Amino acid sequence: SSFCKCHHAQGSDGKALARLINFVYWPKEYTTHSMRTKSTTLLRTGCLVLFLFVSSFQGVAATARDRFPLNAGQPARGIGPGDIAVIVNDSDPLSRRIGEYYKVRRNIPPANIIHVRFRPGAPVMSRTEFQRIKAVVDLQTPPSVQAYALTWAAPYRVACMSITTAFAAGFDSAFCASGCRPTKYDSYFDSSSRKPYMDFRIRPTMALAGLDFAEVKALIDRGVAADGTFPRGTGYLVSTSDKNRNARADLFPMLVGQFGKKIRLRIVKADYIQNRKDVLFYFTGVPNVEALQTDRFFPGAIADHLTSAGGRLIDSPQMSSLAWLRAGATASYGAVTESCNIADKFPSPGIVIRKYLEGETLIEAYWKSVAMPGQGIFIGEPLASPFALRTTN
Repeated sequence: SSFCKCHHAQGSDGKALARLINFVYWPKEYTTHSMRTKSTTLLRTGCLVLFLFVSSFQGVAATARDRFPLNAGQPARGIGPGDIAVIVNDSDPLSRRIGEYYKVRRNIPPANIIHVRFRPGAPVMSRTEFQRIKAVVDLQTPPSVQAYALTWAAPYRVACMSITTAFAAGFDSAFCASGCRPTKYDSYFDSSSRKPYMDFRIRPTMALAGLDFAEVKALIDRGVAADGTFPRGTGYLVSTSDKNRNARADLFPMLVGQFGKKIRLRIVKADYIQNRKDVLFYFTGVPNVEALQTDRFFPGAIADHLTSAGGRLIDSPQMSSLAWLRAGATASYGAVTESCNIADKFPSPGIVIRKYLEGETLIEAYWKSVAMPGQGIFIGEPLASPFALRTTN
């Protein structure tokens, strides 16, 4: 498929003024979307002056890094096992098995297991069939539920929308686009919300996807194993020779400076990395990623490639995003329809890294990093939280 030369720049967002310390020392990324370009140099300067005044008044001698470590770890206070509903296709034995295993491993309340029926295996679901299924889901969903987990790899799409966004927000053609055009913006993007349904009437959705039970079981086990481990891995920001798909690379130098010593970030100018044994993040832009089998991913690792069809999980002419999970990542993201290389339609590395290191669950951090998620599918273990203190259920 064609890959048009479209790209939205990114910068900083003044929305974090309410969290002054993090704003001054951890500037946010933003998109050029009109709803997010609110910050100015004057605002940033004013915040810095105010912070320095308060610090001086109180006799603060510690540096901001020592005083407010990004990954100091906070108890999980966002989406947890009681806040996520698991949608199971009773017509699919694999879906039923995945749902049951996930319920046990994550202690999902029985009331949060939602049963539907449809013929499994087709890559695309019609809008009519989806609306029938979504009506059943809505009736069964407890009001307290803030997110969904799907238990299949196909269908990955509903008409022109990704299936994860369709379940999250309901079918809405404004999330679709023909050609290199923007789509509907997600109000959950880069927010501080820990209750997305209460705040935005959206339930972020992620697919526990794999081609067989062994793959999905390994994925779930990695997610559970990641919790509270505070891994000292490396984030690989791979700047490739693919000019069109390398759309996020302009941000990489800024990210290295932004995160400083909080996490190791490495900019690699190559089409892929190999023989790396400490992969925590891997962001790149190519249609196919080589040498994945030589790398070792930490439990909880996030990895994706910006390209046209990675989210076509079972029939992609490019590398399916499932390849990241098979290689050992705990989550990935891919386009289910032609998204061009509009950066707003793909994960923003700086946002997902920051949110994750602040202790948010994988589904929260990853969802908040995509401004326009209508054409991309989220896959992985949603409750993984490597940078939150362990809690008992």
